Amino acid sequence: MDWLCRDCLSSGTAAAEPRRCPQCGSPRIRSHSELFGLSIAHVDCDAFYASVEKRDDPSLRDRPLIIGGGVRGVVSTCCYIARQSGVRSAMPMYRARELCPDAVIIKPNMAKYVEVSRQIRRYMDTLTPLVEPLSIDEAFLDLTGTEKVHKAPPALTLARFARTIEQEVGVTISVGLSHNKFLAKVSSDLDKPRGFAVIGAAETLSFLAPKPISLIFGVGKVFSETLKKDGYHTIGQLQDADPIQLMHLYGESGARLARLSRGEDSRRVSIDGEMKTVSSETTFNSDLATLEELSTELLHCCERLSERLKSKNIVGDTVTLKLKTAGFKLRTRARHLMMPTQLANVLYEAGLNLLQREADGTPFRLIGIGISGIEAADGSDPTDLLEPQVARKAAAERAMDRVRTRFGRTAVVRGKLYTNRTEASSAPASEEEAEDLEGKTR
Repeated sequence: MDWLCRDCLSSGTAAAEPRRCPQCGSPRIRSHSELFGLSIAHVDCDAFYASVEKRDDPSLRDRPLIIGGGVRGVVSTCCYIARQSGVRSAMPMYRARELCPDAVIIKPNMAKYVEVSRQIRRYMDTLTPLVEPLSIDEAFLDLTGTEKVHKAPPALTLARFARTIEQEVGVTISVGLSHNKFLAKVSSDLDKPRGFAVIGAAETLSFLAPKPISLIFGVGKVFSETLKKDGYHTIGQLQDADPIQLMHLYGESGARLARLSRGEDSRRVSIDGEMKTVSSETTFNSDLATLEELSTELLHCCERLSERLKSKNIVGDTVTLKLKTAGFKLRTRARHLMMPTQLANVLYEAGLNLLQREADGTPFRLIGIGISGIEAADGSDPTDLLEPQVARKAAAERAMDRVRTRFGRTAVVRGKLYTNRTEASSAPASEEEAEDLEGKTR
């Protein structure tokens, strides 16, 4: 039985799992028969936004903390103290306040979180060149073949990394270690916070068998209900099923279920993970129904989205409008552009075209705009080449960008946005918008 201490980083082999470190007496021992032979890891920051805020304000350390905002907004994340009251990410803020009335509520400071995320990423890059970020606060790492570089097996290197992040950055992380990405992701959730969990190859089937089917990523609420109606409640039942039958019932998803239920995942940790979508959305303090009100909020979202695209020097070719009704029903409508863009004006015109078909008097609580088909920009918007009118608008927008760069983003305001607007939550409507800042989707 291999073991390591996550406090003093001692390691060794024992006939049975030690309860405490023989060197420092710490109970934070991780032992496993395959501990020093596994190399695929998933690293996840613990309640990331809340951890950063508690780091910067020690008076918050022992208090329930919710990161979110607005009367109609949702919880971006919350600390583990607040979670004991039932608060969860993506929960409506009014519900979070009911469950935890003593909580401190702070609006997200995305610029700060992104900077901390980049700091952690720099530490990751010293461990291995194979780092695949999933979002602002999590990533896969492949440490295969790094033993000679670090003079330690991957498990010990990761334990050292976790201690460094806690001491140098001031936030805690949880590590999942296994033989593939699926199981590494599963294991990182087993021992939070400050966790270090391991799933070995030999125990894969027995570990997964009693777990609910929802543990498999991609099995959401709707698909889960479908599987349950067909008699599949646990992953073990999927293991026992005929893969051909699963494919017959669920197509490619059935084949995927058959593989993952047995812990089979051949995906490699990729450093070329492509950005899929960048978006911006806003939840209103009160429902909006008229085209004028909604289009004003849409323009705000388009400007924020355009700023992100320009800052990353990327363009996209498919615009998606997102609307959520007062009854929480989601509507999404998409339009493919003739040429990729990063211009707010082009994004707005495409989004407005979609919005006009939906603004039928229905009250909405949220609006958002996103773009996919992401690729690197070539320095100018290709749409400029097609229409002189578009070229003039593009030139005007570039001029606005230069003024804003020099004098601040409020130095130039579009006429439509100059008039008073209905107040909306400044917080992201979900963690997705925050993750888009790092250019990754889960």
